[in-house]
Amino acid sequence: MADDGGSFYIELCKNPIRFDPVDKVTNVFYDDANKQVFTVRSGGAVGVVVKGPREKDCITFRMESRGDVTSIKFSPDRRILAVQRSPKSVEFVNFRDDMTTDQLEYSQTCKGKSTIISGFVWTSSNEIVFITDHGIEFYQITVERRTLKCLKTINMSVCWFVWLVESSCLLLATGSQGNQLNPFFFRPSLITKLAKFEVDLPAAQRTTKQPLLERDVSMATIYGQLYVIVLRHQPRPGSVGAEIVLYQIQREGAARKTDVMRLDLSGRFAINVVNNLIVLHHQASRTSVIFDINLDGESDGFVRYHLPVVSPLPIRPFRLLLPSLGIQGGQSKMEYNCELYSANWVVFQPNIIIDAKLGCLWYVELKLEPIVTMIPDKYRLVKFLLARTDSKRVILNVCRSMLTPESQASLSTISKVLDMLNKVYQGYLETEIHVLAGEQPARLDPAMKVVIDQSDMYTHVFSVFEDNKNMKYKFMVAVLIEYIRSLSENNITVQHYLYELIINILVHNNCFYQLHQFLQYHVLQDSKPLACLMLSLESVYPPAHQLALDMLKRLSTANEEIIEVLLSKQQLLPALRFIRSVNIVDSVSSRKFLEAAMNTDDPMLFYTVFKFFEQRNMKIRGNPKFQSGEHCEMYVKHFESLFGTDALAEMPPAS
Repeated sequence: MADDGGSFYIELCKNPIRFDPVDKVTNVFYDDANKQVFTVRSGGAVGVVVKGPREKDCITFRMESRGDVTSIKFSPDRRILAVQRSPKSVEFVNFRDDMTTDQLEYSQTCKGKSTIISGFVWTSSNEIVFITDHGIEFYQITVERRTLKCLKTINMSVCWFVWLVESSCLLLATGSQGNQLNPFFFRPSLITKLAKFEVDLPAAQRTTKQPLLERDVSMATIYGQLYVIVLRHQPRPGSVGAEIVLYQIQREGAARKTDVMRLDLSGRFAINVVNNLIVLHHQASRTSVIFDINLDGESDGFVRYHLPVVSPLPIRPFRLLLPSLGIQGGQSKMEYNCELYSANWVVFQPNIIIDAKLGCLWYVELKLEPIVTMIPDKYRLVKFLLARTDSKRVILNVCRSMLTPESQASLSTISKVLDMLNKVYQGYLETEIHVLAGEQPARLDPAMKVVIDQSDMYTHVFSVFEDNKNMKYKFMVAVLIEYIRSLSENNITVQHYLYELIINILVHNNCFYQLHQFLQYHVLQDSKPLACLMLSLESVYPPAHQLALDMLKRLSTANEEIIEVLLSKQQLLPALRFIRSVNIVDSVSSRKFLEAAMNTDDPMLFYTVFKFFEQRNMKIRGNPKFQSGEHCEMYVKHFESLFGTDALAEMPPAS
């Protein structure tokens, strides 16, 4: 159970994985490849319980006790269990589909009499690497035969190692001070060795020959790039704070030092990577702090230097329900306040914290809402939020608050934020186009996790204009024009409802001259919905009718709409001139025109329209009469009643 306070930006997941805590007969192991906790009692003889993120991941089995277990891990498909009890060998047990053991164990001894196995990692479902003090041994397992075949060995004096399963990257530390790092990538049956690189050690550490320790090095994928993360204590003379240094692993060439995060703290630290942020936990102050390498920092041309995104804060307090003995001897549950930043905590990448004595595995989570009030620079805040998953609602709330009178941002800041949002929006639309065309889309920027489209802005941000009646209309129009400008500059088609919003604001404030200018100079792009809206405004602004007609004519695909508008206004002669000007006389419905002419109760106008279509019929069919399919009989009778049968055009004599 987490505390309800709202001022913490780092919290532990609400439902930790619970397991039996460490005691005299129980050991706990974490398998980072499968994200599973192993609880081993009495060397496995009493039982082994495996728990993972899902209920179905829970497995219980027994093993023969052959000494203390130092490491235990399932293969990725959970068909083979590897157990290390000895510094010289690793034992294996096959598992069936129902997760019962095969009982027949088999083992593999490392090569060399003096060689000691430091640990092992699974690189695939049937391939495993032993890391020894003399190098690495790469094995392939044949499950059915219960045999291992050595695919490759690499000899080097190894101080310690770090493994990142997501990238299949193994980092071996060599050298007298353990600061020469050797990256290896694994694929099925294949090892790729990358260039060795050296980690800079502070002068004091070099002088005292103090080695680089495994606990100060980790690996993580941040914004799609693989980094080695090194914690340096007292990195500079006179410095009281530590530094986090990032080395970017590159396929070609040695790893490159790219970023340094500076701290005003020293002591014992632990590092997680959550939502592409580096989260540093400091035990002495019992606080955590976050760094974002995507945000701008100082640079010397080679390395970027970063300060924390916001001030350090504690992890949100966490309470557990634990069983306790009641007065009558019965069991009940009581709330227990977990000790945060405990000395019993062990941190695993990317976002795992385990307290083996308490029997809890937590996922570290980032809470975005409290950060909103901690970053006053709105551009920097939105850039930070865009790079976080599940941040859409928070971004929309920030954008909305930038428009409200109480927290209104400057137009230049709003413009910069809109440009940033639409740049991401454009990249998303281009990717969609490539996918629909069956092409390989360009790689999206991994620092842009959220797309804010026009409907999002209209529904959740610009709706603030409706809710704040006292807001100055000039500001509202300026913001909308800025948004339309930004969309246009990013080659995004502007949706008509944004134009409608501007028009409605201008009309509501009787700004017809400005509306006229916007239309005349094409600030508002032509569209049929916009023309229809303009037609509806004729009663409050008469020139809107002609502006709408001009717009429809410019569209060149709105002939039917123009005819309907003119006929509805009983402007039949302009309608006839229009169909002649666009060469659609032969295809228009004569009945529609004759009906409109009859409804005017103007005999001469009806006569003119009737004769126009008689001439049309004569031209296209050589006969002035209307065909039965045109359903014009009632209009012919009306003509005869007004002007007599003799007024009807006659068939020309046969030649």
